[in-house]
Amino acid sequence: MTTFIFRNHTVEPFFGYDGMTCSGYGDISLVPQEVDRYIWFYQVSVNVDAAQRAQEVESWRDQLDYVLAHANPNKPFIIFSMVDLFPVRLTGSEHAVADAVAAFNSHVLQLAEANPQVKWVDFSEFTSRYAAEDLVNWKYYHMSQTLLNTRLARDFQAWWRLVETGLALQRKKCLVLDLDNTLWGGVLGEDGVDGIKLGGDYPGNAYQLWQRALLQLSRNGVILTVCSKNNENDVLEAWQNNPAMVLKREHFSAMRINWDDKATNIQRLADELNIGLDSMVFLDDNPAERELVRQALPQVEVPDFPDKPYQLMPFYRQLVERYFRIYAVTDEDRAKTEQYRANALRNSEQSRFVDLDSYLYSLDICIDIKPADDHNIPRIAQMTQKTNQFNLTTRRYGEDDVRQIVAQGWPVFCMNVSDRFGDSGITGTIFLEPLADDVVRIDSLLLSCRILGKGIEEAFLKTVLNLLRLDGIRKVYADYLPTPKNSQTADFYDRMGMTCVATQADGAKRYELALNHVFDIKNCYNIRVL
Repeated sequence: MTTFIFRNHTVEPFFGYDGMTCSGYGDISLVPQEVDRYIWFYQVSVNVDAAQRAQEVESWRDQLDYVLAHANPNKPFIIFSMVDLFPVRLTGSEHAVADAVAAFNSHVLQLAEANPQVKWVDFSEFTSRYAAEDLVNWKYYHMSQTLLNTRLARDFQAWWRLVETGLALQRKKCLVLDLDNTLWGGVLGEDGVDGIKLGGDYPGNAYQLWQRALLQLSRNGVILTVCSKNNENDVLEAWQNNPAMVLKREHFSAMRINWDDKATNIQRLADELNIGLDSMVFLDDNPAERELVRQALPQVEVPDFPDKPYQLMPFYRQLVERYFRIYAVTDEDRAKTEQYRANALRNSEQSRFVDLDSYLYSLDICIDIKPADDHNIPRIAQMTQKTNQFNLTTRRYGEDDVRQIVAQGWPVFCMNVSDRFGDSGITGTIFLEPLADDVVRIDSLLLSCRILGKGIEEAFLKTVLNLLRLDGIRKVYADYLPTPKNSQTADFYDRMGMTCVATQADGAKRYELALNHVFDIKNCYNIRVL
Protein backbone atom coordinates (compact mmCIF):
# COMPACT_ATOMS: atom_id res chain seq x y z
CA MET A 1 0.00 0.00 0.00
CA THR A 2 1.30 3.44 -0.93
CA THR A 3 0.60 6.17 1.61
CA PHE A 4 1.24 9.89 1.27
CA ILE A 5 1.45 11.81 4.56
CA PHE A 6 0.95 15.56 4.79
CA ARG A 7 2.86 16.66 7.88
CA ASN A 8 4.42 19.69 9.56
CA HIS A 9 6.91 17.71 11.66
CA THR A 10 8.93 14.52 11.31
CA VAL A 11 6.64 11.46 11.37
CA GLU A 12 8.76 8.68 9.87
CA PRO A 13 9.58 6.97 13.22
CA PHE A 14 5.87 6.56 13.92
CA PHE A 15 4.41 5.39 10.61
CA GLY A 16 7.36 3.76 8.83
CA TYR A 17 5.33 2.11 6.05
CA ASP A 18 6.83 0.46 3.02
CA GLY A 19 5.66 2.70 0.21
CA MET A 20 5.25 5.70 2.51
CA THR A 21 6.20 9.15 1.27
CA CYS A 22 5.83 12.46 3.07
CA SER A 23 5.31 16.05 2.12
CA GLY A 24 7.81 18.68 3.12
CA TYR A 25 7.11 20.37 6.43
CA GLY A 26 3.90 22.34 5.89
CA ASP A 27 4.16 21.82 2.13
CA ILE A 28 0.93 21.25 0.18
CA SER A 29 2.30 22.05 -3.27
CA LEU A 30 2.30 18.35 -4.22
CA VAL A 31 -0.94 16.36 -4.02
CA PRO A 32 -0.13 13.02 -5.69
CA GLN A 33 -2.93 11.13 -7.44
CA GLU A 34 -1.43 7.63 -7.78
CA VAL A 35 -1.42 6.62 -4.12
CA ASP A 36 -3.60 4.20 -2.18
CA ARG A 37 -4.44 6.64 0.60
CA TYR A 38 -3.61 9.97 2.21
CA ILE A 39 -2.89 10.84 5.84
CA TRP A 40 -3.04 14.37 7.27
CA PHE A 41 -0.94 14.66 10.43
CA TYR A 42 -0.52 18.30 11.42
CA GLN A 43 0.02 19.16 15.08
CA VAL A 44 0.36 22.52 16.83
CA SER A 45 3.85 23.92 16.37
CA VAL A 46 6.12 25.05 19.18
CA ASN A 47 5.92 28.84 19.36
CA VAL A 48 5.86 31.10 22.39
CA ASP A 49 3.58 33.60 20.63
CA ALA A 50 0.05 32.30 21.23
CA ALA A 51 -1.53 34.59 18.63
CA GLN A 52 0.81 33.31 15.94
CA ARG A 53 0.13 29.70 16.89
CA ALA A 54 -3.62 30.28 16.68
CA GLN A 55 -3.33 31.96 13.28
CA GLU A 56 -1.18 29.09 12.05
CA VAL A 57 -3.79 26.52 13.11
CA GLU A 58 -6.50 28.53 11.35
CA SER A 59 -4.42 28.62 8.16
CA TRP A 60 -4.04 24.82 8.21
CA ARG A 61 -7.79 24.47 7.99
CA ASP A 62 -7.73 26.30 4.66
CA GLN A 63 -4.75 24.24 3.51
CA LEU A 64 -6.54 21.02 4.40
CA ASP A 65 -9.57 22.10 2.35
CA TYR A 66 -7.28 22.85 -0.58
CA VAL A 67 -5.61 19.44 -0.40
CA LEU A 68 -8.94 17.62 -0.14
CA ALA A 69 -10.21 19.46 -3.20
CA HIS A 70 -7.19 18.31 -5.22
CA ALA A 71 -6.74 14.78 -3.81
CA ASN A 72 -7.95 11.70 -5.67
CA PRO A 73 -11.64 11.56 -4.61
CA ASN A 74 -11.68 7.76 -4.75
CA LYS A 75 -8.90 7.27 -2.21
CA PRO A 76 -9.21 7.23 1.60
CA PHE A 77 -8.16 10.44 3.32
CA ILE A 78 -7.35 9.92 7.02
CA ILE A 79 -7.15 13.05 9.16
CA PHE A 80 -5.68 13.05 12.66
CA SER A 81 -7.28 15.42 15.13
CA MET A 82 -5.02 18.20 16.32
CA VAL A 83 -3.52 18.16 19.81
CA ASP A 84 -1.46 20.90 21.44
CA LEU A 85 1.46 18.80 22.69
CA PHE A 86 3.13 21.76 24.42
CA PRO A 87 0.43 24.11 25.73
CA VAL A 88 1.85 27.18 27.49
CA ARG A 89 -0.41 29.97 28.73
CA LEU A 90 1.04 33.21 30.07
CA THR A 91 -2.35 34.09 31.54
CA GLY A 92 -5.20 31.94 32.73
CA SER A 93 -7.60 33.67 30.32
CA GLU A 94 -5.48 32.97 27.23
CA HIS A 95 -7.42 30.51 25.06
CA ALA A 96 -6.82 31.52 21.44
CA VAL A 97 -4.84 28.37 20.62
CA ALA A 98 -7.32 26.06 22.33
CA ASP A 99 -10.18 27.74 20.46
CA ALA A 100 -8.36 27.38 17.14
CA VAL A 101 -7.61 23.70 17.78
CA ALA A 102 -11.24 23.04 18.75
CA ALA A 103 -12.46 24.81 15.60
CA PHE A 104 -10.05 22.80 13.43
CA ASN A 105 -11.17 19.49 14.95
CA SER A 106 -14.83 20.44 14.60
CA HIS A 107 -14.21 21.22 10.94
CA VAL A 108 -12.58 17.83 10.43
CA LEU A 109 -15.59 16.07 11.94
CA GLN A 110 -17.86 17.95 9.54
CA LEU A 111 -15.64 16.92 6.62
CA ALA A 112 -15.83 13.27 7.70
CA GLU A 113 -19.62 13.41 7.90
CA ALA A 114 -19.94 15.02 4.47
CA ASN A 115 -17.28 13.00 2.60
CA PRO A 116 -17.34 9.19 2.70
CA GLN A 117 -13.66 8.93 1.84
CA VAL A 118 -12.64 11.11 4.82
CA LYS A 119 -11.93 9.29 8.08
CA TRP A 120 -11.31 11.09 11.36
CA VAL A 121 -8.85 9.71 13.94
CA ASP A 122 -8.87 11.05 17.49
CA PHE A 123 -5.18 11.54 18.23
CA SER A 124 -5.95 12.69 21.79
CA GLU A 125 -6.96 9.11 22.56
CA PHE A 126 -3.28 8.23 22.26
CA THR A 127 -1.73 11.35 23.80
CA SER A 128 -4.05 11.30 26.84
CA ARG A 129 -2.30 8.18 28.09
CA TYR A 130 0.91 10.09 28.87
CA ALA A 131 2.00 12.89 31.14
CA ALA A 132 2.67 16.20 29.38
CA GLU A 133 6.42 15.96 30.02
CA ASP A 134 6.54 12.58 28.26
CA LEU A 135 5.00 13.74 24.99
CA VAL A 136 7.93 15.81 23.68
CA ASN A 137 11.63 14.93 23.68
CA TRP A 138 13.29 18.28 23.26
CA LYS A 139 16.61 16.83 22.17
CA TYR A 140 15.05 15.11 19.17
CA TYR A 141 12.77 18.06 18.48
CA HIS A 142 15.72 20.41 18.08
CA MET A 143 17.84 17.88 16.19
CA SER A 144 15.24 16.46 13.77
CA GLN A 145 11.97 18.39 14.05
CA THR A 146 10.33 15.33 15.66
CA LEU A 147 7.61 16.83 17.83
CA LEU A 148 6.14 13.64 19.33
CA ASN A 149 8.61 11.81 21.58
CA THR A 150 10.27 9.01 19.61
CA ARG A 151 10.28 6.87 22.75
CA LEU A 152 6.54 6.54 22.18
CA ALA A 153 6.98 5.22 18.63
CA ARG A 154 6.41 1.57 19.50
CA ASP A 155 3.32 2.41 21.57
CA PHE A 156 2.03 4.61 18.77
CA GLN A 157 2.50 1.87 16.18
CA ALA A 158 0.60 -0.65 18.34
CA TRP A 159 -2.23 1.84 18.86
CA TRP A 160 -2.29 2.78 15.18
CA ARG A 161 -2.55 -0.86 14.11
CA LEU A 162 -5.71 -1.18 16.20
CA VAL A 163 -7.10 2.04 14.74
CA GLU A 164 -6.41 0.79 11.21
CA THR A 165 -8.24 -2.45 12.00
CA GLY A 166 -11.27 -0.37 12.98
CA LEU A 167 -10.97 1.73 9.83
CA ALA A 168 -10.97 -1.50 7.82
CA LEU A 169 -14.26 -2.52 9.52
CA GLN A 170 -12.68 -5.57 11.12
CA ARG A 171 -13.47 -6.65 14.66
CA LYS A 172 -14.53 -9.63 16.72
CA LYS A 173 -18.20 -10.57 16.53
CA CYS A 174 -19.06 -12.23 19.82
CA LEU A 175 -18.34 -11.79 23.54
CA VAL A 176 -18.80 -14.96 25.61
CA LEU A 177 -19.44 -14.18 29.28
CA ASP A 178 -19.17 -16.17 32.47
CA LEU A 179 -21.59 -15.01 35.20
CA ASP A 180 -20.42 -15.49 38.81
CA ASN A 181 -17.72 -12.95 39.70
CA THR A 182 -17.66 -11.89 36.06
CA LEU A 183 -21.03 -10.28 35.34
CA TRP A 184 -21.78 -9.76 39.01
CA GLY A 185 -19.95 -10.20 42.30
CA GLY A 186 -20.37 -13.41 44.26
CA VAL A 187 -21.72 -16.85 43.46
CA LEU A 188 -25.42 -16.99 42.61
CA GLY A 189 -25.92 -20.55 43.87
CA GLU A 190 -24.51 -19.62 47.29
CA ASP A 191 -25.46 -15.96 47.72
CA GLY A 192 -28.92 -16.07 46.15
CA VAL A 193 -30.62 -13.61 43.79
CA ASP A 194 -30.57 -10.77 46.32
CA GLY A 195 -27.15 -11.62 47.76
CA ILE A 196 -24.99 -11.18 44.68
CA LYS A 197 -23.05 -7.91 44.52
CA LEU A 198 -24.69 -5.66 41.96
CA GLY A 199 -25.55 -1.98 42.36
CA GLY A 200 -25.35 -0.01 45.57
CA ASP A 201 -21.92 0.48 47.13
CA TYR A 202 -18.60 -0.98 46.00
CA PRO A 203 -18.09 -3.55 44.61
CA GLY A 204 -21.70 -3.83 43.40
CA ASN A 205 -21.58 -0.42 41.72
CA ALA A 206 -18.48 -1.50 39.73
CA TYR A 207 -20.29 -4.57 38.38
CA GLN A 208 -23.38 -2.55 37.50
CA LEU A 209 -21.34 0.00 35.52
CA TRP A 210 -19.56 -2.92 33.83
CA GLN A 211 -22.93 -4.34 32.76
CA ARG A 212 -23.95 -0.95 31.36
CA ALA A 213 -20.74 -0.89 29.34
CA LEU A 214 -21.39 -4.37 27.96
CA LEU A 215 -24.91 -3.31 27.03
CA GLN A 216 -23.40 -0.55 24.90
CA LEU A 217 -21.30 -3.14 23.11
CA SER A 218 -24.48 -5.06 22.35
CA ARG A 219 -26.21 -1.93 21.06
CA ASN A 220 -23.27 -1.40 18.72
CA GLY A 221 -23.35 -4.80 17.11
CA VAL A 222 -21.35 -7.11 19.40
CA ILE A 223 -23.14 -10.40 20.06
CA LEU A 224 -23.39 -11.17 23.79
CA THR A 225 -23.61 -14.81 24.90
CA VAL A 226 -23.41 -16.65 28.22
CA CYS A 227 -21.25 -19.65 29.08
CA SER A 228 -21.63 -20.42 32.78
CA LYS A 229 -21.55 -23.33 35.18
CA ASN A 230 -24.77 -22.65 37.01
CA ASN A 231 -28.36 -23.71 37.47
CA GLU A 232 -30.26 -22.17 34.59
CA ASN A 233 -33.43 -21.53 36.63
CA ASP A 234 -31.42 -19.58 39.21
CA VAL A 235 -29.94 -17.39 36.48
CA LEU A 236 -33.34 -16.76 34.87
CA GLU A 237 -34.71 -15.77 38.28
CA ALA A 238 -31.81 -13.37 38.83
CA TRP A 239 -32.36 -11.76 35.44
CA GLN A 240 -36.04 -11.35 36.17
CA ASN A 241 -36.11 -10.38 39.84
CA ASN A 242 -32.88 -8.59 40.77
CA PRO A 243 -33.71 -4.86 40.32
CA ALA A 244 -30.04 -3.89 39.94
CA MET A 245 -29.60 -6.17 36.92
CA VAL A 246 -28.80 -4.22 33.71
CA LEU A 247 -28.21 -7.15 31.37
CA LYS A 248 -31.20 -9.47 31.17
CA ARG A 249 -32.16 -12.54 29.15
CA GLU A 250 -33.20 -10.55 26.08
CA HIS A 251 -29.74 -9.03 25.72
CA PHE A 252 -28.09 -12.40 25.03
CA SER A 253 -28.31 -14.03 21.62
CA ALA A 254 -27.48 -17.51 22.94
CA MET A 255 -26.50 -19.17 26.20
CA ARG A 256 -25.06 -22.35 27.64
CA ILE A 257 -25.83 -22.54 31.36
CA ASN A 258 -25.00 -26.07 32.55
CA TRP A 259 -22.20 -28.08 34.12
CA ASP A 260 -20.39 -29.15 30.95
CA ASP A 261 -16.85 -27.96 30.31
CA LYS A 262 -16.67 -24.47 28.87
CA ALA A 263 -14.65 -25.33 25.79
CA THR A 264 -17.39 -27.70 24.66
CA ASN A 265 -20.06 -25.12 25.42
CA ILE A 266 -18.25 -22.40 23.50
CA GLN A 267 -18.00 -24.70 20.49
CA ARG A 268 -21.76 -25.30 20.79
CA LEU A 269 -22.39 -21.54 20.92
CA ALA A 270 -20.33 -21.05 17.78
CA ASP A 271 -22.26 -23.81 16.03
CA GLU A 272 -25.63 -22.39 17.11
CA LEU A 273 -24.75 -18.87 15.96
CA ASN A 274 -22.96 -20.20 12.88
CA ILE A 275 -19.88 -18.06 13.49
CA GLY A 276 -16.19 -18.92 13.58
CA LEU A 277 -14.35 -19.53 16.82
CA ASP A 278 -11.85 -16.89 15.79
CA SER A 279 -14.60 -14.26 15.99
CA MET A 280 -15.20 -14.95 19.71
CA VAL A 281 -13.74 -13.43 22.90
CA PHE A 282 -14.20 -15.33 26.18
CA LEU A 283 -14.29 -13.62 29.60
CA ASP A 284 -14.06 -15.58 32.85
CA ASP A 285 -12.70 -14.67 36.27
CA ASN A 286 -11.42 -18.24 36.80
CA PRO A 287 -7.81 -18.70 35.52
CA ALA A 288 -8.31 -22.47 35.20
CA GLU A 289 -11.34 -22.03 32.94
CA ARG A 290 -9.45 -19.49 30.82
CA GLU A 291 -6.50 -21.83 30.41
CA LEU A 292 -8.76 -24.73 29.42
CA VAL A 293 -10.31 -22.66 26.64
CA ARG A 294 -6.93 -21.33 25.49
CA GLN A 295 -5.61 -24.86 25.08
CA ALA A 296 -8.76 -26.51 23.72
CA LEU A 297 -9.86 -23.64 21.44
CA PRO A 298 -6.77 -21.62 20.48
CA GLN A 299 -8.79 -19.66 17.91
CA VAL A 300 -10.79 -18.00 20.70
CA GLU A 301 -9.33 -14.85 22.27
CA VAL A 302 -9.07 -15.24 26.06
CA PRO A 303 -7.77 -12.10 27.80
CA ASP A 304 -6.88 -12.17 31.48
CA PHE A 305 -9.76 -10.92 33.62
CA PRO A 306 -9.18 -8.16 36.23
CA ASP A 307 -8.44 -9.25 39.77
CA LYS A 308 -10.43 -6.40 41.33
CA PRO A 309 -13.86 -5.02 40.39
CA TYR A 310 -12.54 -1.43 40.29
CA GLN A 311 -10.37 -2.50 37.34
CA LEU A 312 -13.38 -3.42 35.19
CA MET A 313 -13.76 -0.11 33.36
CA PRO A 314 -10.09 0.13 32.30
CA PHE A 315 -10.45 -3.48 31.19
CA TYR A 316 -13.53 -2.51 29.19
CA ARG A 317 -11.53 0.14 27.35
CA GLN A 318 -8.87 -2.45 26.55
CA LEU A 319 -11.52 -4.81 25.17
CA VAL A 320 -12.93 -2.10 22.93
CA GLU A 321 -9.54 -1.01 21.63
CA ARG A 322 -8.21 -4.52 21.11
CA TYR A 323 -11.22 -6.44 19.81
CA PHE A 324 -14.38 -4.43 19.19
CA ARG A 325 -13.53 -1.03 17.78
CA ILE A 326 -14.92 -0.18 14.37
CA TYR A 327 -14.96 3.13 12.52
CA ALA A 328 -18.71 3.19 11.86
CA VAL A 329 -21.63 1.05 13.02
CA THR A 330 -24.30 0.04 10.51
CA ASP A 331 -28.00 -0.53 11.16
CA GLU A 332 -27.34 -4.26 10.77
CA ASP A 333 -24.73 -4.09 13.53
CA ARG A 334 -27.20 -2.48 15.93
CA ALA A 335 -29.77 -5.20 15.26
CA LYS A 336 -27.37 -8.13 15.76
CA THR A 337 -28.72 -9.40 19.09
CA GLU A 338 -32.30 -9.57 17.90
CA GLN A 339 -31.26 -11.07 14.56
CA TYR A 340 -29.38 -13.94 16.17
CA ARG A 341 -32.17 -14.57 18.66
CA ALA A 342 -34.64 -14.67 15.76
CA ASN A 343 -32.39 -17.21 14.09
CA ALA A 344 -32.70 -19.44 17.14
CA LEU A 345 -36.49 -19.21 16.82
CA ARG A 346 -36.24 -20.16 13.14
CA ASN A 347 -34.17 -23.20 14.01
CA SER A 348 -36.70 -24.20 16.65
CA GLU A 349 -39.54 -23.74 14.17
CA GLN A 350 -37.84 -25.98 11.61
CA SER A 351 -38.13 -28.99 13.90
CA ARG A 352 -41.94 -28.82 13.51
CA PHE A 353 -41.82 -29.58 9.79
CA VAL A 354 -41.24 -32.87 8.02
CA ASP A 355 -39.74 -31.37 4.84
CA LEU A 356 -37.68 -28.27 4.12
CA ASP A 357 -40.04 -26.73 1.55
CA SER A 358 -42.94 -26.67 4.01
CA TYR A 359 -40.70 -24.99 6.53
CA LEU A 360 -39.54 -22.39 3.97
CA TYR A 361 -43.12 -21.56 2.98
CA SER A 362 -43.99 -21.05 6.64
CA LEU A 363 -41.27 -18.43 7.07
CA ASP A 364 -42.68 -15.91 4.52
CA ILE A 365 -39.15 -15.08 3.36
CA CYS A 366 -38.73 -11.71 1.60
CA ILE A 367 -35.60 -11.03 -0.44
CA ASP A 368 -34.99 -7.45 -1.58
CA ILE A 369 -32.18 -6.99 -4.11
CA LYS A 370 -30.87 -3.53 -4.93
CA PRO A 371 -27.75 -1.93 -6.42
CA ALA A 372 -24.98 -0.54 -4.25
CA ASP A 373 -25.53 3.07 -3.19
CA ASP A 374 -24.23 5.54 -0.61
CA HIS A 375 -26.60 4.12 2.02
CA ASN A 376 -25.60 0.45 1.76
CA ILE A 377 -21.94 0.65 0.67
CA PRO A 378 -20.64 0.76 4.29
CA ARG A 379 -22.47 -2.49 5.02
CA ILE A 380 -21.33 -4.09 1.75
CA ALA A 381 -17.72 -3.24 2.56
CA GLN A 382 -18.14 -4.55 6.09
CA MET A 383 -19.41 -7.89 4.80
CA THR A 384 -16.39 -8.33 2.53
CA GLN A 385 -14.16 -7.76 5.56
CA LYS A 386 -15.98 -10.09 7.96
CA THR A 387 -17.65 -12.87 5.95
CA ASN A 388 -15.59 -16.04 5.71
CA GLN A 389 -17.76 -19.15 5.50
CA PHE A 390 -20.00 -18.50 2.51
CA ASN A 391 -17.54 -16.43 0.52
CA LEU A 392 -16.43 -17.79 -2.83
CA THR A 393 -13.28 -15.67 -3.21
CA THR A 394 -12.79 -13.88 0.16
CA ARG A 395 -11.61 -10.64 -1.42
CA ARG A 396 -11.58 -7.79 1.09
CA TYR A 397 -12.78 -4.31 0.14
CA GLY A 398 -13.01 -1.09 2.12
CA GLU A 399 -15.74 1.48 1.61
CA ASP A 400 -13.58 3.52 -0.73
CA ASP A 401 -12.70 0.41 -2.73
CA VAL A 402 -16.41 -0.35 -3.22
CA ARG A 403 -17.15 3.22 -4.28
CA GLN A 404 -14.30 3.11 -6.78
CA ILE A 405 -15.52 -0.24 -8.16
CA VAL A 406 -19.03 1.15 -8.60
CA ALA A 407 -17.64 4.31 -10.22
CA GLN A 408 -15.81 2.10 -12.73
CA GLY A 409 -19.14 0.68 -13.86
CA TRP A 410 -19.20 -2.67 -12.07
CA PRO A 411 -22.68 -3.92 -11.19
CA VAL A 412 -22.71 -4.48 -7.43
CA PHE A 413 -25.85 -5.77 -5.75
CA CYS A 414 -26.76 -6.40 -2.13
CA MET A 415 -29.59 -8.39 -0.60
CA ASN A 416 -31.83 -7.67 2.39
CA VAL A 417 -33.59 -10.70 3.90
CA SER A 418 -36.56 -10.72 6.26
CA ASP A 419 -39.22 -13.21 7.35
CA ARG A 420 -42.00 -13.48 9.89
CA PHE A 421 -39.48 -13.69 12.72
CA GLY A 422 -37.72 -10.44 11.87
CA ASP A 423 -35.45 -8.51 9.54
CA SER A 424 -31.94 -9.94 9.09
CA GLY A 425 -30.80 -6.80 7.26
CA ILE A 426 -28.32 -6.65 4.41
CA THR A 427 -26.83 -10.13 4.42
CA GLY A 428 -25.53 -10.81 0.91
CA THR A 429 -23.65 -9.12 -1.90
CA ILE A 430 -22.27 -9.84 -5.36
CA PHE A 431 -19.62 -7.94 -7.35
CA LEU A 432 -19.67 -8.31 -11.14
CA GLU A 433 -16.70 -7.25 -13.26
CA PRO A 434 -17.57 -6.36 -16.88
CA LEU A 435 -15.20 -8.10 -19.31
CA ALA A 436 -17.02 -7.26 -22.55
CA ASP A 437 -20.41 -5.95 -23.62
CA ASP A 438 -21.99 -9.35 -23.07
CA VAL A 439 -19.55 -10.97 -20.60
CA VAL A 440 -19.09 -10.51 -16.84
CA ARG A 441 -17.02 -12.19 -14.16
CA ILE A 442 -18.29 -12.80 -10.62
CA ASP A 443 -15.53 -11.17 -8.60
CA SER A 444 -17.16 -11.74 -5.20
CA LEU A 445 -20.22 -13.57 -3.94
CA LEU A 446 -20.86 -13.84 -0.23
CA LEU A 447 -23.68 -14.29 2.27
CA SER A 448 -23.83 -13.83 6.01
CA CYS A 449 -23.75 -17.10 7.88
CA ARG A 450 -26.92 -16.30 9.80
CA ILE A 451 -29.19 -16.71 6.74
CA LEU A 452 -27.69 -19.93 5.37
CA GLY A 453 -29.58 -23.19 5.24
CA LYS A 454 -32.71 -21.87 3.57
CA GLY A 455 -31.67 -21.87 -0.09
CA ILE A 456 -31.46 -18.07 -0.13
CA GLU A 457 -27.99 -18.16 -1.68
CA GLU A 458 -29.32 -20.01 -4.73
CA ALA A 459 -32.33 -17.72 -5.08
CA PHE A 460 -30.07 -14.66 -4.85
CA LEU A 461 -27.62 -15.79 -7.52
CA LYS A 462 -30.33 -17.08 -9.86
CA THR A 463 -32.16 -13.77 -9.63
CA VAL A 464 -28.99 -11.85 -10.45
CA LEU A 465 -28.22 -14.17 -13.37
CA ASN A 466 -31.74 -13.65 -14.75
CA LEU A 467 -31.24 -9.88 -14.47
CA LEU A 468 -27.93 -10.13 -16.33
CA ARG A 469 -29.60 -12.12 -19.11
CA LEU A 470 -32.25 -9.42 -19.51
CA ASP A 471 -29.44 -6.85 -19.78
CA GLY A 472 -27.86 -8.72 -22.68
CA ILE A 473 -25.18 -10.64 -20.83
CA ARG A 474 -24.58 -14.01 -22.49
CA LYS A 475 -21.61 -15.47 -20.59
CA VAL A 476 -20.56 -15.43 -16.95
CA TYR A 477 -17.19 -16.44 -15.51
CA ALA A 478 -16.66 -17.20 -11.82
CA ASP A 479 -13.94 -18.40 -9.46
CA TYR A 480 -13.81 -20.43 -6.31
CA LEU A 481 -10.72 -19.62 -4.24
CA PRO A 482 -10.36 -22.00 -1.27
CA THR A 483 -9.58 -20.79 2.24
CA PRO A 484 -9.52 -22.69 5.56
CA LYS A 485 -13.05 -21.42 6.24
CA ASN A 486 -15.04 -21.52 2.98
CA SER A 487 -14.99 -25.23 2.16
CA GLN A 488 -18.80 -25.36 2.28
CA THR A 489 -18.86 -23.32 -0.95
CA ALA A 490 -16.45 -25.58 -2.84
CA ASP A 491 -19.20 -27.11 -5.01
CA PHE A 492 -21.69 -24.22 -5.00
CA TYR A 493 -21.12 -23.22 -8.63
CA ASP A 494 -21.33 -26.88 -9.63
CA ARG A 495 -24.74 -27.09 -7.97
CA MET A 496 -25.76 -23.95 -9.83
CA GLY A 497 -25.09 -25.66 -13.16
CA MET A 498 -21.85 -23.89 -14.03
CA THR A 499 -19.10 -25.72 -15.91
CA CYS A 500 -15.73 -26.10 -14.22
CA VAL A 501 -13.12 -25.35 -16.90
CA ALA A 502 -9.95 -25.38 -14.77
CA THR A 503 -8.80 -26.71 -11.40
CA GLN A 504 -5.53 -25.78 -9.73
CA ALA A 505 -3.42 -27.79 -7.32
CA ASP A 506 -4.54 -25.73 -4.33
CA GLY A 507 -8.20 -26.45 -5.10
CA ALA A 508 -9.01 -23.18 -6.83
CA LYS A 509 -11.50 -23.58 -9.67
CA ARG A 510 -12.56 -21.53 -12.68
CA TYR A 511 -16.14 -21.73 -13.97
CA GLU A 512 -18.12 -20.47 -16.92
CA LEU A 513 -21.82 -20.36 -17.69
CA ALA A 514 -23.74 -19.56 -20.88
CA LEU A 515 -26.85 -17.53 -20.07
CA ASN A 516 -29.13 -19.16 -22.62
CA HIS A 517 -32.09 -19.87 -20.35
CA VAL A 518 -34.07 -18.42 -17.47
CA PHE A 519 -33.32 -19.91 -14.04
CA ASP A 520 -36.29 -21.33 -12.14
CA ILE A 521 -36.57 -20.15 -8.54
CA LYS A 522 -38.72 -21.73 -5.84
CA ASN A 523 -41.86 -19.72 -5.22
CA CYS A 524 -41.42 -19.90 -1.45
CA TYR A 525 -39.45 -16.63 -1.68
CA ASN A 526 -40.97 -13.20 -2.20
CA ILE A 527 -38.23 -11.57 -4.31
CA ARG A 528 -38.21 -7.88 -5.16
CA VAL A 529 -35.64 -6.09 -7.32
CA LEU A 530 -35.51 -2.48 -6.18
